[in-house]
Amino acid sequence: MIKKKGFTLIELLVVISIIGILASIVLVGLGGARKKAKDARITADLSQVRAIAEMINADAEKYDALCSSGALNGSAPAPYGSQLATVEDDIALQQGTTTAILSCQASGDNYCVAARLVADTGKYYCIDSTGQAGVTTTATKPCTSPGSTCGL
Repeated sequence: MIKKKGFTLIELLVVISIIGILASIVLVGLGGARKKAKDARITADLSQVRAIAEMINADAEKYDALCSSGALNGSAPAPYGSQLATVEDDIALQQGTTTAILSCQASGDNYCVAARLVADTGKYYCIDSTGQAGVTTTATKPCTSPGSTCGL
């Protein structure tokens, strides 16, 4: 009897099954890393907002143009309005929504901006004019009233 070289159908199915199981384990493990990357992007976006806020304050000597109706003001003076609108759109993209889930309050000498994080469900990353920046320790949404700060 002549022996044929090659793999049997059972051997091939076993190998394909093992590869499929390993691939699914890797993909599940990457889910958390993806969410943390989105949070890092939101943090970077808010750092950009901090820089824009200081430029607005340098030009107008107040932060009023930063926020409008609780959201970043896309109609702020050029070029800040378009920059703020771009940042807000990117935050919404990271959060997986069409409108960014954030709060913004600015008046006179102070501002407070916070955006909901993706990996830390129910928590917000907050920046304010006092120099505070960080993740909120409570589920309460910060920056909800004029003159508010992050309170970290």
